[in-house]
Amino acid sequence: MSDSRTHGAIEHAGGLDPEICVFVQRMSQGWSEHPPLNQVSFPEARRIAEQVRAPWTKGGPPMAHRTEKSVPLAHGAVRIRILNPGEGGTRPALIYLHGGGWTIFSIETHDRLMREYAARANLVVVAVDYSLSPESRFPRAIEETVAVVDWVQTHGSEHGIDGRRIAIGGDSAGAAMTIAACLKLRDAGEPRAVKAMLLNYGAFDATCATESYRRYGQGGYMWGSGEMAAFWNNYLGDPSLETNPLACPIHADVRGLPPAFLAIPECDVMYDECIQMGNKLRRARVAAQSVIYPETTHSFLEAVSIARIANRAFDEASGWLSDMLRGGMIP
Repeated sequence: MSDSRTHGAIEHAGGLDPEICVFVQRMSQGWSEHPPLNQVSFPEARRIAEQVRAPWTKGGPPMAHRTEKSVPLAHGAVRIRILNPGEGGTRPALIYLHGGGWTIFSIETHDRLMREYAARANLVVVAVDYSLSPESRFPRAIEETVAVVDWVQTHGSEHGIDGRRIAIGGDSAGAAMTIAACLKLRDAGEPRAVKAMLLNYGAFDATCATESYRRYGQGGYMWGSGEMAAFWNNYLGDPSLETNPLACPIHADVRGLPPAFLAIPECDVMYDECIQMGNKLRRARVAAQSVIYPETTHSFLEAVSIARIANRAFDEASGWLSDMLRGGMIP
């Protein structure tokens, strides 16, 4: 799966916010208690990832309703989890795509993260349990996401969702798929189906060769260069797809996409491609707000239980989502 042991040794990490540093230390310790992911099967790697991430999903805002549904596809189905923070009325929806290099993590590892958005922005989060790679490669997960958008538009009112006010968001791999899903909707003649894109430390470029990869990719800042190259290979399977705009949105024509909020950690291998993506969106006249969070690293939002800067990032993105979706609740 990867050519490095876990996420690198913490002694290599410098310049991090003290609270984020504690988060990285604890996460690194959790990974060190298990075999290297590249030495176990994919199902075992996912089991380990669930265990390592479990402490960070605890606590956070309770939901009034948690519902699981199966969204039918042309072939098969995709599971979703609907997280509704309140009673009565209808709320906008955030369709959320978890990170994990298209290979590991799940709607369980990201449960608290999604509940934070639901409570702070007063919206319903629809978590997509998309198919993982390498068993299901590009573009399967993107097709599943578009199917979920269609389902929310058609059936959302049954679950307290206003299908006219939908955002898509995700972190890392999920941010890349967010853009890809919006590209597919735009090209299918539905450019207004999604009102906003939430892009948290996105993986937009498969080359893994920018300056930020050289600076932060050798250990201590969560994902490293070797791990990301392995994840991209799991997802694509074919190097010729590295310039496919749906697979790697850094190559896409992004004109006509919804407004975007980009949360960018300063100390992250993906820093450069996130900066480039924000600039690319703005050049295409997409209203894109890029916010750099100093002294943070990849996955820093999951440190919300101990890190003030993660709380700030949730508040800022949630306020932006409320504005984009016109906030509040329709009685």
